Amino acid sequence: MPVAVLAGGLATRLLPVTAKVPKLLVEVGGEPFFSHQLRLLRRAGLRRIVLCTGHLGEMIAERYGDGAGWDMQITYSHDGPRLLGTGGALIRALPLLGEAFYVLYGDSYLPVDYAGVGRAFLASGQLGLMTVFANAGAYDRSNVWYEAGRIRLYSKKEHRPEMRHIDYGLGVFRATAFTDRPRDAVVDLAEVQADLCRRGELAGFEVKERFYEIGSPTGLAELDGLIRAGQLGR
Repeated sequence: MPVAVLAGGLATRLLPVTAKVPKLLVEVGGEPFFSHQLRLLRRAGLRRIVLCTGHLGEMIAERYGDGAGWDMQITYSHDGPRLLGTGGALIRALPLLGEAFYVLYGDSYLPVDYAGVGRAFLASGQLGLMTVFANAGAYDRSNVWYEAGRIRLYSKKEHRPEMRHIDYGLGVFRATAFTDRPRDAVVDLAEVQADLCRRGELAGFEVKERFYEIGSPTGLAELDGLIRAGQLGR
């Protein structure tokens, strides 16, 4: 399955750095963050990438091209004149993604068993799968009630004491999960996932490895330090 990388946001939390470069090109450990993501995905055996770009996306295409230099295949789906949100960007990219695909955020570094996640998704027969991590509020606000191998509730708005897990940031979807959504409109992927959960069509997969991110100055500094120290990446 290909991997859709959502990289179209404005990255306002990293200003002023992201005023002139997109988040994927922010330097981490001496090179653009996307280089670390590509190595991680390539090690997992994932070679087909669809980049959903928006803000300064042309700079990413100029730097990485079609991915041949990385022994990868990279294609691009651009939001157009206005940002479409995480779900809207995926919907626009559906012709490039095919029947089923992984979804990864452009600020996430996730050292996880991608093949195992993909197998679990295919075995579930569901329209979507969300990876979850037993966060217990440690890294960000927990937003998933995960119990007995099932996602009972996912919500970024509602908070309940049973929510001890968090959306890890790696999902898998069938294209049909987006059938009833408008094209070329702003759509939030979290709303799609919440709807799938309510309908019993969102599988859950618990991971034990913690997640890393560069979406905040604190997360960026942490990952930069770990990569420079040789504890992650490369």
